[in-house]
Amino acid sequence: MVIKFFMMHALVSFFSGFPPEVATFILAMLPFTEKVSLAIGVAAFHLNGLEAMFIVTIGNMVPIFLILGLAEKFHLWISKNDGFFGKAWVKTVAHAQGKFAKYQKYELWGLFIFMSLPIPINGGISGALIAFILGMPAKKAWPYLFAGVILSNLITLAVTAGMIKIF
Repeated sequence: MVIKFFMMHALVSFFSGFPPEVATFILAMLPFTEKVSLAIGVAAFHLNGLEAMFIVTIGNMVPIFLILGLAEKFHLWISKNDGFFGKAWVKTVAHAQGKFAKYQKYELWGLFIFMSLPIPINGGISGALIAFILGMPAKKAWPYLFAGVILSNLITLAVTAGMIKIF
């Protein structure tokens, strides 16, 4: 717990030179801070809750669109590579697809539920990668990812506002 406090303090200190909106936006795009960026924006940078939620939602969606738009192209390009990395990539993706096959039946609604839980690890980047691994078309997956981001951010905002009032 102490380590997490110091990590958050270091992040806030590092980004304190940036305008609060820019810092919150950048934190929302990073894999390890995307779920706490809303709380940091409201509690540490003193942004209005709805303003912070809007900024964080846009920041969360940037890597989602990049992954959904580029993952298939990258996969096709790297799978044509005969080198070690190309073979390792194809093997790893095939292994992941096999592991995720049992979740195929939940498809888009499962992706939405996964995304809407405001816990570490299951942010937009993970959700977009899961959509790619499960072979979901980007046009079908992104509305569910977006809805999951919105619900997760609403839950995070409610918890953050409650914690600020309590403490």
